Amino acid sequence: MELLFVAVFLQLFSRCFSYATGAPTSTCGNMMPEHSGVKPQTTPAPYTILTSAMTFQSGQPVTVTITGSDYSGVLLEARSAASTAALGSWASPPPNTKFLQCSGNTQGAITHANINTKNNVTVFSWIPPNIQGSVYFIATVAQQRTVYWLNVRSGPLTREAGGIEGPTDGHPGMASGGFQKVLALCLLALLFLP
Repeated sequence: MELLFVAVFLQLFSRCFSYATGAPTSTCGNMMPEHSGVKPQTTPAPYTILTSAMTFQSGQPVTVTITGSDYSGVLLEARSAASTAALGSWASPPPNTKFLQCSGNTQGAITHANINTKNNVTVFSWIPPNIQGSVYFIATVAQQRTVYWLNVRSGPLTREAGGIEGPTDGHPGMASGGFQKVLALCLLALLFLP
């Protein structure tokens, strides 16, 4: 009888640590849920991360959707190939999800707010930062507490080429079109000089 009581207590105790209200900040880097005694699935994930574009521009939202069967838990970030730091920020989280502070950014990741069902109609909106190079989305997706997949990834998104953009860490006027105006004036002056 005592053994049965201990088993029931441990089962209830472990549920308290399954983070039904979202992933903790400590999981941002490795994206490993801290579900006591549970390991990730080794089979291919039944999920795919789809994006609204294959390119991005700083400040222009990119729609992200996790397709596949219904799920209850999620941790979703944007990253570059060079780092595990979360990039950019997320717009208002959809129902049953919330922001998670990752890499010092209060809107650096999205996680579940509860264990209510999320599915193909749960759409996330990511706001790219002003960076060079490509990014990808990575997620941990949990169908339930004991069944989850790590490293669900999107294809890469490359920075959209378009005109002279100026330095990404330079003077704000340079990145917002000031550089192009000065260049245009210089070219016009050259045309009218003898």
